[in-house]
Amino acid sequence: MIIAIPSTGPEGLDSEVSMHFGRTPYYTFITVENGEIKNVKSVPTPFTEHGPGDIPKFIKENEGDVVIAYGMGHRAVEFFEQLGIRVILGAYGKVGDVVNAFLKGELKVEENWKEKGDFGSHKWG
Repeated sequence: MIIAIPSTGPEGLDSEVSMHFGRTPYYTFITVENGEIKNVKSVPTPFTEHGPGDIPKFIKENEGDVVIAYGMGHRAVEFFEQLGIRVILGAYGKVGDVVNAFLKGELKVEENWKEKGDFGSHKWG
């Protein structure tokens, strides 16, 4: 399984989860085998501007199976789901802490992330 997390920097597991996946400077891709982290790579965001579906396609091209992010719009979630990529929202903190909590089934997320910042401008069904 490969987990993709929008990240504030190139520090891998030591980076912070970026608050908005569409404006993040990096994506951290974590390869997990048998419940253990096997590889971590940070990839600079390939877009200065992106259109609908660009980032989900980028994640899919990097073999992402799961995206863990703080927030994103419902259209992005739909694109990920169409590509067979699981989306988990409301995650925050250090990438390594988020991944380890996810792998243990203990990930705590902020349930009201949609009400914060500019996420309130996204329409949800």
